[in-house]
Amino acid sequence: MIDPFVMTVVVLPATIFVLMLLFVSKQYKRCPSNKILVVYGKISGEKASKCVHGGGVLVIPLLQDYEFMSLEPITIDIELNGALSKKNIRVNVPSTFTVGISTNGPIMQNAAERLLGLQEQDIQNQSRDIILGQLRLVIATLSIEEINQDREKFLDLIGKNVNTELNKIGLEVINVNIRDITDESGYIAAIGKKAAAEAINQARIEVADAEKEGEIGVSSANRAKDVEVATQHAQAEIGRKQIEREQRITVSKYEAEGIAGEAAANREKEVAIAQEAARMAQAKKEAEREQRIFLATKEAEAVKGENTSKAQIAEYTSELKQKEATARRTAEIAQAEAQRDILRAEKEKEVALLEKETLARQEVEKRRQEVEAETQAEFLRRTARGEADAITMKYQAEADGIRKVLEAKAEGYKLLIDSCGDHKQLAPTFLLVEQLPQLIEKQVQAIQNLKIDKITVWDSGNNDKNGGNTTSNFLKGLIGSVPAIHDLAKQVGVELPEYLGSVQDHVALDKNLKTELVEKHIMPDTK
Repeated sequence: MIDPFVMTVVVLPATIFVLMLLFVSKQYKRCPSNKILVVYGKISGEKASKCVHGGGVLVIPLLQDYEFMSLEPITIDIELNGALSKKNIRVNVPSTFTVGISTNGPIMQNAAERLLGLQEQDIQNQSRDIILGQLRLVIATLSIEEINQDREKFLDLIGKNVNTELNKIGLEVINVNIRDITDESGYIAAIGKKAAAEAINQARIEVADAEKEGEIGVSSANRAKDVEVATQHAQAEIGRKQIEREQRITVSKYEAEGIAGEAAANREKEVAIAQEAARMAQAKKEAEREQRIFLATKEAEAVKGENTSKAQIAEYTSELKQKEATARRTAEIAQAEAQRDILRAEKEKEVALLEKETLARQEVEKRRQEVEAETQAEFLRRTARGEADAITMKYQAEADGIRKVLEAKAEGYKLLIDSCGDHKQLAPTFLLVEQLPQLIEKQVQAIQNLKIDKITVWDSGNNDKNGGNTTSNFLKGLIGSVPAIHDLAKQVGVELPEYLGSVQDHVALDKNLKTELVEKHIMPDTK
């Protein structure tokens, strides 16, 4: 009997291996030749998807998924009406485009990004809009003659322009079929009629040339025949005349009486020859006349047949245009209704996308403004805190300096008062005395800046009752206008000592002031 442990060791790995094979075979996806396998989800690199054409690829569950895109051609009918050409003539260019998803690497990647999951009708609608725009662009660069005559150039331009734009969504042009080109003004039809008329006229010219050559050949043959016949007749006549002359010479002496009869016979013969020649010329003219009549009759019948054909063609063209107009009107109505439904659906889609994008942008902008506002507020708070700290430190430093100055002054004032002892009233006096030089300087400055170029004093020489003359009184009045130092001291509550003197009691002070005023050119020297 087999040990269960041995069975487990042998069977379990085999089971796991089989399950892995089943899993790999199930997840390995093969791509048919008429489709493209698009694997999306977790893809290596920066691509959003991986496209496989032919072969196969392993799809990792949970991380990846797959979908197929068909490579079958898509036929798109383009009813382009009223496209403006280079010469401002509107033309109708109905055409059929056959497009399909490209297997080129980058273009196939575009198809996976833009067409995956779309129905064939959606792809047709997108392609139709692109083709219509590029077709109008190509027609605008060409004239009617180039569009109608140089079809190869026209199709080449359409292929290049349309193919370039379709490649952006993953499609490529397989075939272009321009059914018919018409215009509302009838310019193209007129060009066709002109070409047909030119061909008919050319054919008529060639027929006339051929007929002319035939007539010329017939006339030349007849003329050669007449000349040859006349020549033969002349030679025969010459031979006959020679024989007759010889006969006459030989038998003249024997047939003298037959000269008159011979002459008459000859005359009758010449008349018969002339009559025969006249009949031949008449028959020739009759044949020419019948030929001209026959040709004119046939030409008239040909013109009549052409007119009848033209009338029938015009009738058929009119009926065809009526049917085409009816069919075009029905197609335009159906296309307008389909376009209206498409535009309505696109409008709803665009409105939803716009609302989504607008709300997302508003939310992001709101968050950005909040972050900027918080950042700005934090910056302002820190700036204000720094400025406040700086101002606080500045005023703190200024207050410390003022406090130290005041403390130093208070210490000085205390020492000054202590040095005065019992005479505390001397302390203000000392402080005022300390400021006397500045006070005197200010008094001098009060009058030194007076702009006095010249002073003329008319002194009569008489003294007043106080013993002063006019000049001295003038100087006293000038000096008296300056505040006295004793008055200034009294205003601040200080009594100056007597040894400082006064202006009224000391004349020497006036002399010194006068001397200073003369030295500073404030007053002239009166010595």
